[in-house]
Amino acid sequence: MQKQTVTKTVAVTGMLCALAILSVLVFRIKVQFLTFDIKDAVIAITSLMFGPIYGFLSALVAAFLEAFTVSDTGPYGFLMNLCSSGTFALTCGLIYRYKRTLKGAVLALAMSVLAVTAVMMLANLLITPLFMKVDRAVVLSMLPTLFLPFNLLKTSINAAITLALYKPLVVGLKRAKLLDMGERYEGSLNLRSVVLAITAVLIIIAAVLLYLFGMNGRLEWIKF
Repeated sequence: MQKQTVTKTVAVTGMLCALAILSVLVFRIKVQFLTFDIKDAVIAITSLMFGPIYGFLSALVAAFLEAFTVSDTGPYGFLMNLCSSGTFALTCGLIYRYKRTLKGAVLALAMSVLAVTAVMMLANLLITPLFMKVDRAVVLSMLPTLFLPFNLLKTSINAAITLALYKPLVVGLKRAKLLDMGERYEGSLNLRSVVLAITAVLIIIAAVLLYLFGMNGRLEWIKF
């Protein structure tokens, strides 16, 4: 990779990482003690653009900064965030790296939803009892009623946001000359992309409504 390309990659990655942190500050949904935010979508876009390593590093930085800013869950929250965001970034980045097509992107994000959900079930079983200071059996009973639907909705929304924003963002960054014009990036918008974006928006709306009304979640906006 040429020096100019590396500089652009680091610059765009830093910009997206900052956007991921900002998204946590601006908009969240609380479901009991769990928090939904859209930073995983921003991190996933980084992973699709530049590969799983950049995506995972973005997840690490975002989890670390969140732990020392808006989070009140300390090291437990850091570990859970890293498990979620890191798994999402690595899964979608690895699959899309070898199948850089629209079908490849859909497959990568669908597998990310399944991977993150499975990893978070295990993480909740291992880490949440320490955080909540309860017996593991209590957390086990909450897996099908709270943690499973929460993580499925969370990853589905972030996957849908990624599908809706990835292509327009790539096109915009190319026009701003922040991305090279090589074959690595798909650069044109078409009807299929628009239909996919509309479908993704409908998925997002449905999932957010399920959070708010099906799981009694509450919106939290930016606080100063």
